[in-house]
Amino acid sequence: MGESVKRVLFVNSEIFPYLPESDIANIGRFLPQGIQERKKEIRSFMPRYGCINERKNQLHEVIRLSGMNIVINDVDRPLVIKVASISAARMQVYFIDNEDYFHRKSIYRNEKGEFFSDNGERAIFFARGVLETIKKQRWAPDIIHCQGWISHVLPLYLKKAYIDDPIFSHSKVVLSLYGDTPAEFPEDFKSKILFGGVTESDVEILSEPTGINLAKLAASYSDGIILGADNVAPELVEYSKNSGLPVLPFNAEALQSGSYIEDYNSFYDNL
Repeated sequence: MGESVKRVLFVNSEIFPYLPESDIANIGRFLPQGIQERKKEIRSFMPRYGCINERKNQLHEVIRLSGMNIVINDVDRPLVIKVASISAARMQVYFIDNEDYFHRKSIYRNEKGEFFSDNGERAIFFARGVLETIKKQRWAPDIIHCQGWISHVLPLYLKKAYIDDPIFSHSKVVLSLYGDTPAEFPEDFKSKILFGGVTESDVEILSEPTGINLAKLAASYSDGIILGADNVAPELVEYSKNSGLPVLPFNAEALQSGSYIEDYNSFYDNL
């Protein structure tokens, strides 16, 4: 892609300070800032989990972007878009919100530690919410960088359901893999994910609806893979190496020093 990379869309599962520090949350916070400082335009999205304090973090609704409904499994749910600023980074973060999916106080598990049964639907809603919002903004990204398992539906939708939209005609997907893949989703996840030009054969791998298989599905519709942590499932590391795609290996030293930002920037430019 070379010098033509001007706009990078970050689709994150976590961003500090809205969620506690972790590898994913810290990268979600500092990578977009670093890419912006390298003269690229950025947009950054994450889910508006119920544990995020709206008053403390000064979230407010963007009325012009809210208001559409997203249908999953024949149920209409309103898409609400909120925004907040990280003033030290001179960047905004957009939040995908919906009362049914994102107002519970814990992120992915209930008080018994059980994975929410609708987490697959939440990932579907998040992916479509991001893509529909970017369409509404008329902001054509060169790179869409997906980080964290809840972003793993997006590459499929981009390449199969939104492929004919001129906003995304030149977009390439970078997928960062971490050790956060869920064990499994409910059996009906495969049928719920069908949308637009997505066919059953496209998602055949979800006949066994595991987090590993969703990550493989995301990788198969990506243009480059970054191993973002040292605890990525060995099966996914192997899958990435055999994918034929450019792969950026995990580098603990670069993550520690912050030089990973330059590595990621070069990775975008060379796709």
